Amino acid sequence: MTEILEKAKLWLTDIFDVHTQEQVKQLITSNPKELEDSFYKNLAFGTGGMRGIMGVGTNRINKYTLGKNTQGIALYLKEKFPNEELKVAIAYDCRNNSKELAYTVANVFSANNINVYIFEDLRPTPELSFAVKKYNCQCGIVLTASHNPPEYNGYKVYWKDGGQLVPPQDGEIIEKINSLTYAQIKFEAKPNYIQKIGIETDNAFVTESVKNASFNTSKTAKENLSIVFTALHGTSITLLPKVLEKAGYAQLHIVEEQATPNGNFPTVKSPNPEEPAALEMAIDLANKKNADIVIGTDPDSDRLGIAVRNKEGEIVLLNGNQTMILMTDFLLKNYQEKQGFKGNEFIASTIVSTPMMPKLAEHYGVECKLGLTGFKWIAKMIKDFPNQHFIGGGEESFGFMVGDFVRDKDAITASLLACEIAAQAKAEGKTLLDKLNQLYLKHGLYQEYLISLVKKGISGAQEIKNIMHKLRENPPLDFNGIKTTLIEDYQTSQRKDLTNNTNSALSIPSSNVLIFYLEDGTKIAARPSGTEPKIKFYISVNTTVNTTEQLATKQNELTKKIQAISAFFNAY
Repeated sequence: MTEILEKAKLWLTDIFDVHTQEQVKQLITSNPKELEDSFYKNLAFGTGGMRGIMGVGTNRINKYTLGKNTQGIALYLKEKFPNEELKVAIAYDCRNNSKELAYTVANVFSANNINVYIFEDLRPTPELSFAVKKYNCQCGIVLTASHNPPEYNGYKVYWKDGGQLVPPQDGEIIEKINSLTYAQIKFEAKPNYIQKIGIETDNAFVTESVKNASFNTSKTAKENLSIVFTALHGTSITLLPKVLEKAGYAQLHIVEEQATPNGNFPTVKSPNPEEPAALEMAIDLANKKNADIVIGTDPDSDRLGIAVRNKEGEIVLLNGNQTMILMTDFLLKNYQEKQGFKGNEFIASTIVSTPMMPKLAEHYGVECKLGLTGFKWIAKMIKDFPNQHFIGGGEESFGFMVGDFVRDKDAITASLLACEIAAQAKAEGKTLLDKLNQLYLKHGLYQEYLISLVKKGISGAQEIKNIMHKLRENPPLDFNGIKTTLIEDYQTSQRKDLTNNTNSALSIPSSNVLIFYLEDGTKIAARPSGTEPKIKFYISVNTTVNTTEQLATKQNELTKKIQAISAFFNAY
């Protein structure tokens, strides 16, 4: 505690503003637990950049932690691009303090003689990725904490290809940031280096979005599709209605109570479309309007949740894996019919997403590249393989990317793609669930489930470490009597085959992920979140199914199998 107190006292010097000093004094005198959590470590870059609770301290999001980050990035850009005019694009979402923090970041860049293109108001994250490329920037920053609770904010860093930071840049930038003191941050803005952007960029993005996600759907089919959309108080309200209108979808019903951007997310417990409760109001409206499809996006509009009607007329939420499978198959089928495969195409996903993605790739004769969690790895694939053509890809956490005009998950364009699939299906007298079931009959029935255990604070971080240590040191040799045949440890980059006791190397970059494969085809992954105080367990089970009539029975069998495996991890 002495070390933490010393760190906190540094924030009582004149480097920090009076308000910050007062807050730190209050923590020292009356809230030792909060003081400890605020200063026990430096907030670190994770899977999707840096996210944390807003407040004072080294483990919090504030003008000083983000100012130091930005100063480090500014110096790094000058080293990496010594003879270039430096340009950075900046966007921010609906969260509390996002605008103020965005201008702090803009001011620091400008103080370092770096040109800044900052959006005039809140915008979706995928538009920031687009803007980095449009304005030939070397870097981009977006202020967002995605779907985290209201007390959070965050800072995502993009590189000149429009994708998020990956090795080695992330490590080199962190080194540069850590070498600085707070006194070295240049906060004094140079206004002539700061330029606002808005409608022109919006129009260019909308045009590209419609171009990339339109697939010869008839005018009648579009007009017949009834859509309910909720922005969940986030940024998609600024663009998605425009995209759908430009694409020809007229029946758009917006959940008005959730249309106004609001960082407190007053109508939902969590603004996360992965959670069914977040779409309750949208589903209620869909039932009133007899809508065909419900679309909900998270606050920064990179994830989308989709709900559709089943045969009984009830609205059912698709999970991220199901959405990804539907979208990927649709893209591949259209690509095949329109131009045919040349042999250099690929789709992409992650090591914790459904194994059905490689199955689809195999069926169409294209490659499926798998990476670590996070779309930065898919963006890196596009950059690393310039002679290959990226068609689309996603991950289980409700993200999808259509083509490569944006280099991050993009709920705006993916929402239009979902409407195209739904409109065409409806014109055939089918639903998205019918389409999904057809894929299960063709490729096998896959069912996934995610267990997400929240472990907050210092003790929580230690608990997560202990769980991963236990799984590594004493790996389960079976789950409910089903033998473990293979273990992949991405931290040591080793694959261990338990059937013949041999080891081989993994080619994917090192990460704190464990994957267990069972003799019946089950796949179980364990992974601490890179952006939230959580440990996640991903369960995927599968079986063959021959007829539509068998589907319900087989799905029940797989559900029971998932429940039995879940009991093992819920014990943690």
